[in-house]
Parts: sequence; C-alpha cells; structure tokens
Amino acid sequence: MAFTGKYEFESDENYDDFVKKIGLPADKIEMGRNCKIVTEVVQNGNDFTWTQHFPGGRTTTNSFTIDKEADMETMGGRKFKATVKMEGGKIVADFPNYHHTAEISGGKLVEISTSSGVVYKRTSKKIA
Repeated sequence: MAFTGKYEFESDENYDDFVKKIGLPADKIEMGRNCKIVTEVVQNGNDFTWTQHFPGGRTTTNSFTIDKEADMETMGGRKFKATVKMEGGKIVADFPNYHHTAEISGGKLVEISTSSGVVYKRTSKKIA
C-alpha cells in the first residue's frame, strides 16, 4: 500500500513556533527538537496502524480506519477522538489544537500540521 513503510526523521521546519502555539510543555519541546523519530506505518486498505518510536524507548501508536471515528493520542500524550479522512491521496485529521496532513511525496513521508496560521512541516525518509 502507498503509506506502508518505516520512515526516519530527516528534517523539519518551524518546530519551535508550532509546538509553543499548541502549548507543548518546555521539557517535551526540548525532547522533540531534532528528535530522530522513526514512524512505522502499516496500511491494509482503509485500516492504518501509525506508530512513532522516540529515542529513549517511548512509543505512540494510533490505529484508525479512514472515515470512522477512532481513539487517538497527540504527540504530547493527550487522548482524543477523531475521524481520519483521505483527501487526494493525503491522510487528513483534526487533532485538538491543530490540523494534520500526511502524504507520500518523492518516496518520503511529508507531514504538515497547522495551528492558528503556524505551519510545521516534518519530512521523513523511507528506511524499510
């Protein structure tokens, strides 16, 4: 499937402004700066398991089905419910404080999060 793979953080843009805008605590901001997150995606049709592995062993996993409400967790650990959609080949979800899209572009996972006009872009290269 289009999204299935393992992706390692390559670059980001506007991290500090974005995480401050969404209210991430200072300790989590420092922990996440230039963090070599590995994102593992398993796609089976409209069913996804999206796992982020952080240095130090912390892992966050969100499982969802396109167009069905699912229990989710933010990068700050906050739990919420969301309906993830597929729009033009992009995964689209509204998190509590931001709008998030993910797509495969040039073989890379490109994620864009927007909160009150502040745009954060994270690019990850495919490693498996």
